[in-house]
Order: sequence, then C-alpha cells, then structure tokens
Amino acid sequence: MNLWLRLLGVLIGSLFRRRLGMLDESVLPGRVWITDLDLNVHMNNARYLAVMDLGRFDLFVRSGMLRAFIRGRIQPLMGGVNVRYRRALRPFEAFRLHSRFVGWDERRAYVEHWMEAKGEIVCQAMMWAAFRRGGRRVSPAELGRAMGVTSPSPPLPAWTQSMRDLEFNIGEDKSDPLAKAAE
Repeated sequence: MNLWLRLLGVLIGSLFRRRLGMLDESVLPGRVWITDLDLNVHMNNARYLAVMDLGRFDLFVRSGMLRAFIRGRIQPLMGGVNVRYRRALRPFEAFRLHSRFVGWDERRAYVEHWMEAKGEIVCQAMMWAAFRRGGRRVSPAELGRAMGVTSPSPPLPAWTQSMRDLEFNIGEDKSDPLAKAAE
C-alpha cells in the first residue's frame, strides 16, 4: 500500500512540475518509512529498486513518454540492473532520488539512478530498459519519434558496454556459475 500512495503522489506531483526533455534529470525527495525497513532496521535492498521505479515513472510522465506508451500501447520493461549500495538509509532519514536517461542504442535505453542523503551518495544503479508492443520489440528510436524526438543518442557511458557484454556472454562460458545454474 505504501508504494501505491507514493506512486499516486509522484503522479500528482509530476503533473505540476516542469516538463523534462528526454535527457533531463528528475529529482524526487523521499523519506525512509517503517514499511521500507528490513530486519537490520535499514531500508530493504529491494525497496531501493522500488523507489527507483518511482523516479523512472516521474521521468516517463514529465518527458511525455508515458503518453507515447499509452498511445502506442508500448510497455517499458527493465532488463538489467547493476546496483551499488554505499551505506544504509535509516528509519525516517530523508533522501533525494536522481534519475536520468543517459542514452540509447538500437535495442535499449539506459537509465542512471542515484540516491543521496546528508550530502553523500548512498546508492547508485545503472539500468537498461527495452520496449515492447504486443510480442514485438520497439526500438528506443521509434519511441523517440513517437515523442517528436529525432536527435541521435548522446555518446553512451562505458558502463553500458559492460552491461551489454555481461548479458551477451552469460551462458557461453561453461565455468560461469550463472551458466551452470541455467542448465
């Protein structure tokens, strides 16, 4: 229930905040609530990712992407994430979530999130998303055209290549524990 209320708050807030371009940064304030805690009495690692969903939702609404999703019946799907937790967020601690698209290639859009509290980064994540309509992949360029964006992606950061390399190599190396688990 807590996340539904947060989602509603982000939606209402997004409607009144300034519009964003495809590559603009969203910043959302937040606070750690009791329902966010795990047994160690700090924010649960899965809750960080759920809060980052809210940051992407704010980007979708304020950039006009949500409208393109609805009109084109397009679904955004998170495909991969690399998260680094730097320190725990404690009960009732305030934080700020930063979210931005860093670019896209022929198959994916890449998103960066970071959370800061008390002037320091407490968590950062790099993600990639794919888009689908029915059973067909929709390229980020096609989605961009639906939004009126025709410019090419800016140069992608090095971490995007690392994510692509990891994904395409999973299962190829039989000594890889992920490949063994998939068998």
